[in-house]
Amino acid sequence: MPSNDVRNLAQAAVPTAAVGAIAAAVGGVVAGGKGAIGAVVGTAVVILFMGIGLYVLQRTARSFPQLFQMMGLMLYAAQLLLLVVFVALFKNTTLFNPRAFAITLVVTTLTWIAAQTRAHMKAKILYVDPDASSKGDKPEKTGHSS
Repeated sequence: MPSNDVRNLAQAAVPTAAVGAIAAAVGGVVAGGKGAIGAVVGTAVVILFMGIGLYVLQRTARSFPQLFQMMGLMLYAAQLLLLVVFVALFKNTTLFNPRAFAITLVVTTLTWIAAQTRAHMKAKILYVDPDASSKGDKPEKTGHSS
């Protein structure tokens, strides 16, 4: 993974993990050990889903830049749908507190999106390829030569 990709991932994952730790502490105080476990599981699910999504999106941007915007929209819709499915699947679980799990999913998802947005806004992304202009190569003419 290039350093810029790792930096973007870290700038989104670290605040999400911090909010997840706070949610685990609050869940532990409010709902006991099962609340803390639910918050930790919710945080892990969000970091896993969103991290994989960010990786897939960055690979798509490099390979198929023309599909980047469509892929981003589809990816976020799929991630949110999968998170809703996770809440529905673990609605009646006895392994952890489902309410702490669901609240943590929502809060950490919003934290991830906000942190990723901030990281993207702060990134210095070149919109001109400096290598193309330094080589002095002129693009080939295409089309009719009339």
